[in-house]
Amino acid sequence: MPAAIGIDTLAGFSTDPLPPGMRPTTPIKSTAVTCPRILAVVGLALLTACGSPPTAVPGPAAQLPAPAAATVTPGAGVKVGIALGGGAAKGFAHIGVIKMLEANGFAPAVVAGTSAGSVVGALYASGMNAFELQQKAVALDETSIRDLQLSSGGLVLGQKLEDYVNEQVRRQPLEKLAKPFVAVATRLEDGERTMFSRGNTGQAVRASSSVPGVFQPVAIGRFHFVDGGVVSPVPVDAARQLGADIVVAVDISSKARGQAPAGMLGTLGQSIAIMGQKLGQAELARADVVVRPQVLDIGAADFTQRASAILEGERAALAVMPQIRERVAQLQAAREQATRLAQQKTAEAQRLACLEQRSRLQKLAGMAGIDSACPAP
Repeated sequence: MPAAIGIDTLAGFSTDPLPPGMRPTTPIKSTAVTCPRILAVVGLALLTACGSPPTAVPGPAAQLPAPAAATVTPGAGVKVGIALGGGAAKGFAHIGVIKMLEANGFAPAVVAGTSAGSVVGALYASGMNAFELQQKAVALDETSIRDLQLSSGGLVLGQKLEDYVNEQVRRQPLEKLAKPFVAVATRLEDGERTMFSRGNTGQAVRASSSVPGVFQPVAIGRFHFVDGGVVSPVPVDAARQLGADIVVAVDISSKARGQAPAGMLGTLGQSIAIMGQKLGQAELARADVVVRPQVLDIGAADFTQRASAILEGERAALAVMPQIRERVAQLQAAREQATRLAQQKTAEAQRLACLEQRSRLQKLAGMAGIDSACPAP
């Protein structure tokens, strides 16, 4: 780009453009300068000099700094969170959903889980990938997480589940897991939703999974806790509180379908599902994308269909993948637009500051249109 021409530059021009050794022997007739802009500027300068005391020759105008680099690059910076809902043995479907998210480049950065979702979520947040989760699911012995004990509070103590989870996460506390993770439970004394984000990982998962009437309530401190599905069947809000930009919710909860459930566990499960349906709908509406694996026919304690549940999770996740891509693209576009606007404001502010720093003569040159030291952004 040609250098800016100002009054100080004009003052340094020589009237003889050729060096002594190259001057022609025949005199060259001088020609009058006809550029009206230059004449106008010189006239302004002379008028100024007549009416003002002499001033030092102005230095170069302040240069406009380069615009700040963009803070958001395309395809980066979007934090995907996953909210894993409760559903007992249906929870194996969560593994299939995570598999497809990872395979398509949307690996969750933060994880929130309720009940069965907290079991899968804790193992995933500990650093396992989806294929390692699947291997754990296939190798899982049901008796390793079930400890029956007759009690007025429930049939299952839950200590085995706690020990199993702690063993799988290498006894790391919640705050030391590889990914931010919370297990959602219900405080029995007042029904308050509780998000466990620090402390004993296995104990938090046990509290989140303690289905009322089946598992005994878990005492932590001076309170007792039961299944998080009572207040947050799919913990969308918890995932958002962890800092997720986009929340993918996985809903595997049972739905009342006009049929009487079989057995005590079925009755308890459907009763809790009915209570949580309306509550769950409100929270699910706050998710960006909802995944609904077709696992309603899998019983609450039917561990024999774990492979089918994983497959249904994969199918359901693939079905909503276009929605996830669209939502990510929308968020990235909005961020890029915000970055461009911020850069434009910064450039305009820098230009105004540059204009204020010019000398009087440079301002006159700018009025004549020949001083481009502070170009418009």
